[in-house]
Amino acid sequence: MMLAMLRERNFTLLWFAGLISIAGDWMLLIALPLHVYQQTGSTLATGGMFMAAILPSVLLGSVAGVFVDRWDRKRVLVWANLSRAVILLPLLLVNVGDWLWIMYVVAAVESTIGLFFGPAENALLPTLVGEERLVTANSLNALNNNLARLIGPPIGGALMAFAGIGAVAIADAATYIVGGLLIALITVPSRPEQAAEEAEIASAWLRVWGEWREGLRIVGRERMITVLFAMSAAFALGEGILGALYVPFVTEVLQGSELYLGWLMSAQAVGGLLGAVLMARIGSKLTPRNLLGVSAVIFGLTDLAIWNARTLEAVGLPPLTLALVLMLLVGIPATGLGAGFSTLMQSSTRDEYRGRVFGTLATTQSLLLIVGIVLAGVLGDVVGIVPMLSLDSGLYVLAGIIGLLFLPRLVGQHTDAVQEQPALAVTLE
Repeated sequence: MMLAMLRERNFTLLWFAGLISIAGDWMLLIALPLHVYQQTGSTLATGGMFMAAILPSVLLGSVAGVFVDRWDRKRVLVWANLSRAVILLPLLLVNVGDWLWIMYVVAAVESTIGLFFGPAENALLPTLVGEERLVTANSLNALNNNLARLIGPPIGGALMAFAGIGAVAIADAATYIVGGLLIALITVPSRPEQAAEEAEIASAWLRVWGEWREGLRIVGRERMITVLFAMSAAFALGEGILGALYVPFVTEVLQGSELYLGWLMSAQAVGGLLGAVLMARIGSKLTPRNLLGVSAVIFGLTDLAIWNARTLEAVGLPPLTLALVLMLLVGIPATGLGAGFSTLMQSSTRDEYRGRVFGTLATTQSLLLIVGIVLAGVLGDVVGIVPMLSLDSGLYVLAGIIGLLFLPRLVGQHTDAVQEQPALAVTLE
């Protein structure tokens, strides 16, 4: 089934575009916080880099989804890629600590453009493959993401070590350009039906306001979407803690170098590759509810072991080696978690509302990411790096339990309440 999916031209174009551009993203994701931490030695300043990337989503994430539901989604993806390539060029000016503000500005602007990319991609995918093959498609996207994660961090770490932040920026910009050109070759209709029907109605801004409110009502009204948003909030809070403390954990607790930082992140990608192949083969036989819930619990417990690698040194492996092995293993449940969550969100939302729902999701995640970053930045030096990262692991376990207890068991069927209002039909796993 995986090979058959990759033989479909339009999906393959989107898949390879993602592989290339996400690899570039991972290069930059390694380089930006590493450069800030090297220049400042501050967990708060390092967390500020993530804050700059997240804040636009808090302010504009839901609104961006409204426009995605009105515009041609393929064009959104193409222009988002090409625009981000241009935005990265000011990083060539960053050489010393006095110019760090440029990095924060670039991160914020690039994130703003990305607000349109994510909802557009998630909304376009069901059009390319059909809802009945979403688990396989999302598993292949997880394979794509993990291949990129395997490739990007070592290259980013090496470029950062030997050529500096400017070289990383040029490499990432090139990946955006190639990705945009590949997406431009997709040939399926990619404009939402409702957008074409409403093109001539009243005031554009009044419509945007009304559609944004409609998206919020959908999120609050449907039980499955509400539960998934709660799970996503826990994930995001944990990721905020991780984003602020990951580099200090590797460099201070594990005493790893820049190159080891890249290899550690790539180790999870290797596990993710195994997980993606496994999910693509058996994912359609599992309920997304169980796939998501169980994967989240296993992910959290494995992460907990990683953060406490020095405590677990008694198993006979040095902390650096043990963390590398565990990071490889955690990639498997990470893939199941991502595939299960994406499948539920996509299959449960009608096409004309997907942009708004995913935009609102981005805003929710960003708010909790900021809370996590602030907590980690303030408490990281007080409570300690390892205890804060252990809290991150506990949040994943909690979210998995919430999913198993509260997500409805039936998947892929709209509730009666939704069927009575077909324009608002939304369902999750």
